[in-house]
Amino acid sequence: MLRRSALVFVSLVVLVLGMLAAGKYLRQQRKPRATKLAGDVHGVAAPEFDLPSLDGRRVKLSDFRGKAVLLNFWATWCPPCKVEMPWFAELQEQYGPDGLVILGVAMDDSEPAKISQFVNDLGVNYPVLLGTDKVADDYGDVEYLPTTFYIDRNGKIVTKTDGLLSRQEIEDDIKTALSAPYSARLGGARRAHSSAKRGAPGAP
Repeated sequence: MLRRSALVFVSLVVLVLGMLAAGKYLRQQRKPRATKLAGDVHGVAAPEFDLPSLDGRRVKLSDFRGKAVLLNFWATWCPPCKVEMPWFAELQEQYGPDGLVILGVAMDDSEPAKISQFVNDLGVNYPVLLGTDKVADDYGDVEYLPTTFYIDRNGKIVTKTDGLLSRQEIEDDIKTALSAPYSARLGGARRAHSSAKRGAPGAP
């Protein structure tokens, strides 16, 4: 029992040191800019982005409106990220049919081919995007990895987490993001109503 406790303690120390190292690396590599998110981000609209994916597509956050999004900032050299990414793959498979989309944003300088090999080795089954300083700044000057945003079906941030959580905590946050009903934009409803009026018999 003592040996097992010691191993658990050592593992936790390694994960914490990995998170601190990731934060130090990001601060050294990135130039601070104005941020769009600060303080309590609950209920705030998640900033739009347009990022390249590993398979060569351009991906926007707005592409997934109507779905809940787990947006995870990570890097290949981040030990806690390696722990949670297989959980994300399992949760994507489990909750994808309910409307969950997991997006990974790689925040390191590795070549795309190396990142692709890394995610394949971990069994990642969700889109991985190549991050930029701008998207990190837009999301509140991301300094520590992993950093994860849970976004509801309407594009509003439900919660933000820094560091490694348990699989159950991640799943609970996913359920919260999925629980928000999707609300069609009022402007879209007005346009639909106007189109219906124009198409009615006798309408000008």
